[in-house]
Amino acid sequence: MATAKPVLVCRDLRRRYGQRLAVDGVGFRVDPGETYGLLGPNGAGKTTTISMICGLLRCDGGEVTVAGASLDRDPGAVKAAIGYVPQDIALYPDLSGGENLRFWGRMQGLSGRELAARVGAVLEVVGLADRARDKVADYSGGMQRRLNIGAGLLHRPRLLVLDEPTVGVDPQSRNAILENVEALRGEGVAVLYTTHYMEEAERLCDRVGIIDQGRLIAEGTRRELVAQVGKRDRIELAASGDLVGLAAGCRRTVDGVEEATVVAGGLHLVARDGRRLLPKLLELAEMAGVEVSSVEVVEPDLEAVFLHLTGKALRD
Repeated sequence: MATAKPVLVCRDLRRRYGQRLAVDGVGFRVDPGETYGLLGPNGAGKTTTISMICGLLRCDGGEVTVAGASLDRDPGAVKAAIGYVPQDIALYPDLSGGENLRFWGRMQGLSGRELAARVGAVLEVVGLADRARDKVADYSGGMQRRLNIGAGLLHRPRLLVLDEPTVGVDPQSRNAILENVEALRGEGVAVLYTTHYMEEAERLCDRVGIIDQGRLIAEGTRRELVAQVGKRDRIELAASGDLVGLAAGCRRTVDGVEEATVVAGGLHLVARDGRRLLPKLLELAEMAGVEVSSVEVVEPDLEAVFLHLTGKALRD
């Protein structure tokens, strides 16, 4: 994947609404078989960014190429290479699932046996083959979301763009959607995935771009992003006894402990490689006469990265 040409390259994208710069110099690439996540809270600029990439919004500045075609010079080729799945359900409720897919397949230039084969294959992929003849109006919200993704896959796009595809769905359908996206990696499809759910980005994305207030403020693999917060773990001890003395001892004698704070019912520590330090911490607790009832090590995640970079929680 490292030597393949990127499917998507966007550079210095900008979009203004009146006096507000909604997207300010965003740029990134997505390689074949890679899932790239745009992670940020509602209103961060994710949907505006992908709308520009898909040619649905005019760019005030910047450049987009998809599968080697320029959006400025050959918008038709770019749009043909993209499967776009919006936040809103883009289906006809009075048509069946199969009829919806056949309609969208024709819109994408498919016909005859090829169309029939693609509709059947997509229904299997999204787990709706047994409901193909039912009206979409009778589908659950999660089933509609899955069919929505299927419509974007019909023409075998080089780039699949998914904008918050799991919002408002039940846990079972959400897991099915995530499994569908995971399967695309093996088929070489490049996926651009926007979400404000950190756990989805953790599970799906090979690389993540963190976007806030219209700017891409960090980018990399999970490991690379976590390194930006110094790989510090949070250690939570539920304990009783001389917690003040234990906190002082931890700060003074345990290499790697950066903070130790007494809280109601225990002690919270910030440390490098927290799991490695546990035996020493428990030994100190015993020496200080502190009774420890439970220990939890919380390793840094993308939520911690976002908090570190922006000073606010992901879903604020």
